[in-house]
Amino acid sequence: MESIHLNYELVLEAQDRLRKRVRHTELISSTHFSQQLGYPLLLKCENLQTTGAFKLRGAMNFMTARDRSELAQGVTAASAGNHAQGVAYAADLLGVPAKIFMPESTPPQKVQATRDLGAEVVLTGANFDESFAAAQADSNLNGTVFIHPFDDPLVMAGQGTIGLEILKDLPDIANLLVPIGGGGLLAGIATAIKEYNPQVRIIGVESAAAPCMYRAVHDNQISEVPLSTTIADGIAVKKAGQLTTPIIQSLVDDLVLVEEEEIALAIVALLEKSKLLVEGAGAVPLAALLNGRAKGIRGKTVCLLSGGNIDVRTLALVVERGLLAAGRYLKLRIEMQDTPGALANLATDLAFTRANIHDITHDRRTKGLVMGTTAVQLLLETRGQDHANQVLALLAKRGYSVTTEQ
Repeated sequence: MESIHLNYELVLEAQDRLRKRVRHTELISSTHFSQQLGYPLLLKCENLQTTGAFKLRGAMNFMTARDRSELAQGVTAASAGNHAQGVAYAADLLGVPAKIFMPESTPPQKVQATRDLGAEVVLTGANFDESFAAAQADSNLNGTVFIHPFDDPLVMAGQGTIGLEILKDLPDIANLLVPIGGGGLLAGIATAIKEYNPQVRIIGVESAAAPCMYRAVHDNQISEVPLSTTIADGIAVKKAGQLTTPIIQSLVDDLVLVEEEEIALAIVALLEKSKLLVEGAGAVPLAALLNGRAKGIRGKTVCLLSGGNIDVRTLALVVERGLLAAGRYLKLRIEMQDTPGALANLATDLAFTRANIHDITHDRRTKGLVMGTTAVQLLLETRGQDHANQVLALLAKRGYSVTTEQ
């Protein structure tokens, strides 16, 4: 296939190919977050896409742009989840064999969803980068077409169709916040929007645990960055794209980082206030706004919720972590005299504060305890940080030795 480069025309061509194959996702106004932030906030819901994430767009555009004979041997890809499902869905629709390499730590839900779409799944590697290397080697060996998850013009153009949809639904948009991993989503959208209106402010948001694009742009060189465990596993990439980075340097107005607690809080807030389920990567734009990471925001603002493929076990942990960060769960360790009625008195004091005891453990055999004392570990449900502070103040006033835990 002849060499191509990402431009506005390539995004328009992608829009034509995807028109009847990919869902035009909703752009929802959020009354709650608009009031909280002080400007109109809308949510672009790619978490409601057919496969639960935006990745379907790039994979579908890549495959439908090629001559069918080129795909005869099949396609190969590497993914931590969303790109896998996008490639598998497109391949199944077009009747093309697909082989997907995924890290061994990939949640079972994402693995099964990919297999349900008809793809062969190979679990290999401790992380995405190791799976990526295995997929490339297998593709070269077997003569299949390799579909890069982000560093390809056709993939970027497919993702860029999100920008065209936003412009159609909200022509007077002022700001757009987009998640970043390798940069394909951000590069494609920026190419589409800046051609139409260069005044739209585009901000990329990345997890501080995996800041590959942030480092590439600020250091003016692409290099591997160490990865920490992150809720936003969908954007946990060691190295920014060779093709995506210069586009982002040229077109994107700012890049910001968000922390794990902030992402967890954003997931919980979207569930509670907007009734929308998003994965960690999809929540980073809202996390940036709620925590003041993006500065100088005015006018109509859009957060791109890039995906909603989060497994139930991870969701449960994230919700608990988010409630802890918000002060709505309070974990305490209290040392007190081991005398009859002491535990009942503690329960009475907590009842006075209107905090609900969610879980309690009473242990006299903890190492380091003074004889005649006992340790009580509590998980309390509170109404928020102010209420949690009131609980701690009352316990201190009553003479309890309290240690807060995370």
